[in-house]
Amino acid sequence: MLCWGHSAFGQLGFNHGSLTIAPEPQIATFPLSNVIKQVACGEHHSVFLLEDGDVYSCGCNSAGQLGHDHEDVTLGYVNVLANKEIIHVACGQAHNVALNSQGQLFSWGAGSEGQLGHSTIEDSVPVPRLIKKLNQQRVLQVSCGNQHCLALSDDGQLFTWGQNNHGQLGLGHGFTQQSSPQRVKSLEGIPLAQVTAGGYHSFALSLSGAVFGWGKNASGQLGLNDEQVRVSPCHVKPLRSQKVVYISCGEEHTAVLTKTGGLFTFGAGDHGQLGHDSLHNEINPRRVLELMGSEVSQIACGRQHTIAFVPSSGILYAFGCGEHGQLGTGYTRNVICPTPVKWRWFPHNVQIPPSVELSSCSIIKHVFSGWNKTFVICSKSDRPEPADDFRFCKNRNYTSLINDETIDLWRQKVIDNSNSMNGIVQTLSSSACWNGSFLDNKNDEHFKTSPKIPGLDMSSIKVLFEKLMNAHHSRLLEQILKGFESFLIPQLPSSPPDVEAMRIYIILPEFPLLQDSKYYITLTLPLAMAILRLDTNPSKVLDNWWSQVCPEYFFRLIDLYKGAVVYLLNGRKTLLIPVLFTSYITAALRLLEKMHKVNVKVQHVDHDKFYIPEISSLVDIQEDYLMWFLNQAGLKVRPSIMQDSVTICSYPFVFDAQAKTKMLQTDAELQMQVAINGANLQNVFMLLSLEPMLAKNPYLVLHVRRTSLVADALRELSIHSDIDLKKPLKVIFDGEEAVDDGGVTKEFFLLLLKELLNPIYGMFTVYPDSNLLWFSDICFVEHNWFHLIGIMCGLAIYNFTVVDLHFPLVLYKKLLNVPATLEDLKELSPTEGRSLQELLDYPAEDVEETFCLNFAILRESYGLMEMKPLVPGGDKITVNRDNRKEFVDSYVNYVFNQSIQEWYEAFSTGFLKVCGGKILELFQPSELRAMVVGSSNYNWQELEESAVYKGEYTTAHPTVRMFWETFHEFPLEKKKRFLCKFKHCFF
Repeated sequence: MLCWGHSAFGQLGFNHGSLTIAPEPQIATFPLSNVIKQVACGEHHSVFLLEDGDVYSCGCNSAGQLGHDHEDVTLGYVNVLANKEIIHVACGQAHNVALNSQGQLFSWGAGSEGQLGHSTIEDSVPVPRLIKKLNQQRVLQVSCGNQHCLALSDDGQLFTWGQNNHGQLGLGHGFTQQSSPQRVKSLEGIPLAQVTAGGYHSFALSLSGAVFGWGKNASGQLGLNDEQVRVSPCHVKPLRSQKVVYISCGEEHTAVLTKTGGLFTFGAGDHGQLGHDSLHNEINPRRVLELMGSEVSQIACGRQHTIAFVPSSGILYAFGCGEHGQLGTGYTRNVICPTPVKWRWFPHNVQIPPSVELSSCSIIKHVFSGWNKTFVICSKSDRPEPADDFRFCKNRNYTSLINDETIDLWRQKVIDNSNSMNGIVQTLSSSACWNGSFLDNKNDEHFKTSPKIPGLDMSSIKVLFEKLMNAHHSRLLEQILKGFESFLIPQLPSSPPDVEAMRIYIILPEFPLLQDSKYYITLTLPLAMAILRLDTNPSKVLDNWWSQVCPEYFFRLIDLYKGAVVYLLNGRKTLLIPVLFTSYITAALRLLEKMHKVNVKVQHVDHDKFYIPEISSLVDIQEDYLMWFLNQAGLKVRPSIMQDSVTICSYPFVFDAQAKTKMLQTDAELQMQVAINGANLQNVFMLLSLEPMLAKNPYLVLHVRRTSLVADALRELSIHSDIDLKKPLKVIFDGEEAVDDGGVTKEFFLLLLKELLNPIYGMFTVYPDSNLLWFSDICFVEHNWFHLIGIMCGLAIYNFTVVDLHFPLVLYKKLLNVPATLEDLKELSPTEGRSLQELLDYPAEDVEETFCLNFAILRESYGLMEMKPLVPGGDKITVNRDNRKEFVDSYVNYVFNQSIQEWYEAFSTGFLKVCGGKILELFQPSELRAMVVGSSNYNWQELEESAVYKGEYTTAHPTVRMFWETFHEFPLEKKKRFLCKFKHCFF
């Protein structure tokens, strides 16, 4: 072992008091130097951990920090820790903490600031004493600042204690020094890889490289772009993308190591300890450029200096304060750039030449530094080993992970000793443990964790849960259930501290028992409630992650909560009291609604995957719709004590087309009845006032001539009020005796719309590629013709009449305020749509030269081509690689909005006059189109089975049987033409 730096108090372990400074490496001469595993450095003392777990110390003992009364300057044995199996030691300014293999902590030395964690304030504790407050925890890591301590437990909890003058405990406002360990709640749920303390500041590092700092910040040592103190952990955002794997802190500066071997420093630079060739402070993380050509694998900070090791060359670099020889350069001056420590260093994989004296060269194994001194453990020259690499240490004590290895270990523990259950439940109940257990390690993808990427290996989650369902793990499964039900899910916060703490919301739905109805009430629905409790920003993060997961996962999640809704509706009378039923079913429906909104954006699954077919048989749709309608009208209906207050109609996405048709029918009947009742009431008043001529017809009756359908329809509708349009429709053709039982109305719609859509009027353009209609750019008919078509479409829906209108889906999207997209143009005009898609997909840079486009469009107008700008001055704006998306959006906007605005507004005004209101909010565009034009999925067998015959004809009649045999042999188009020609016989 080599050591150098300040030795005035014998803290380097040399047995000669005259050596107060060692400005270059010295070979340790004490007998145990070749079996030292770790060194921790205080201000004037040092603590040594041997490979067998024994602890030795040397240096100043003014506060009892040596743990023994050995008066010689050589190493003294801390015999109180004998047989404690110590695995790690840490030093503050004048106190120490030792960690044993059972996860227990022992502390001794100065205690005036509570830094010993014994729940009492004592100036000095000369012998190690157990920190009892942490006895229920298994501690994995411990780190000491000058007068405060940090400890990380295996279930991911962070504890702090000691001085808090600068907020270095991370407990928030209102906390003074703490003499016993306190939980840092603001980091809960984050799987932590490391905790480390500086002089008066602290850091925590997550498994996916998120860095959090708090405490003193007078020199910018927190890297937060300012010099303001932080009393709670704050995310150092510039380091998020750097793959940080290790942090070391000095008194007022910080160094971080990345997985690629980069070194960043920030904070105080007044002694050159940042290595940036200056004496300036840095308030933001800055890479040490002098080392950019090399991969650093170990870093260590002293009070005002920094050490970095480059394994490829085997060289150790130092920079910063050299007043006490702590840089090992042979001098006692400061160095502001990385400078090699004065020694002959060799990498482990290079053969040392025979001519080189082995005693004057070394192969580095591990570097330790603190305060004003540095220690280096070296490999034996005859058996060189690779240096420890802080970037890939396999035995580092992270937050416990739940994987195949731990599952097998726990199973054995449960068999051997049932008393070990408490520790297992503690880990299984920790969201931090689950959040760190399924990281996507392929190409270090989990380091990209962000509000858009969860960083999870989804397949490994499924595999682990499937393993746990094995009968061999039944007892462990019981503990998982216990942990989830009693601790984990109820304690999920509304505002997780970081995106890494949100992975649990993706992991839990994969637990198979959530699919079991036995656990709907204790697991599945409480999870839904926890998700719905999330604040706005974390809720958006979860939405983003749902949009990224595979469709199969998303569908399983939908199916899970659809099942919960059916289960609750089936058991509403016996399962729960009404208040609980309402809260549970509302949670399930609101979560489905949240997923539905995500699906609208990304189209993970078809819309019909949200349908719950059982709804129609479990819910009285007419009664439910009536409740919803009254609530929407502002007439709040208070349910009785035995009635639930949730209306399923508030969540229309769960209804299939049949159920929505029933709702629309209920709405139409309701409004028709209101209109009829109004007319009848007015008629009573007219009779009482002896003015029967002013009586109102309870029906909307249109008198039209076949020879003048459009003019007559316009005339008839102009004399009726909006309220009259809500009445049941009856049509009378002049000179005809037929009674309108529905057939005459259907014929009226067919003839009128055929007339209105006649190409001679130029109202609509037929796109030959799709055979669909769209509003013409230029039209010379009156606006009221479009208004009439809108009313006719509304009346058709309102009176349950299917009409043959070949409009694209985008018309119904516009009626429901859903924006048009390129996909809509592909439906209307496939050739144009494909061309625009090719423009978007074009991979090369030469978009301008290849496509030769500008922000204008050529449109035909009565045989002439006319240039139409898509944006103001568009004919002068060239389409390039950067603005092509804007061009496509403008093109789509022109076709569906800009060019036809006045015609569409007249149409929509007419349509919404009849069929507007809240009822439309229940429909998807495709469902609304089906209400107007019917479904294209024909069930011919159902048509035959539902047919009704008159006179002597029955199902068994030879003529009827022959008809159906012949009809079923027709091709699809011939069947449709036949039905169209003889529709009065069938409808």
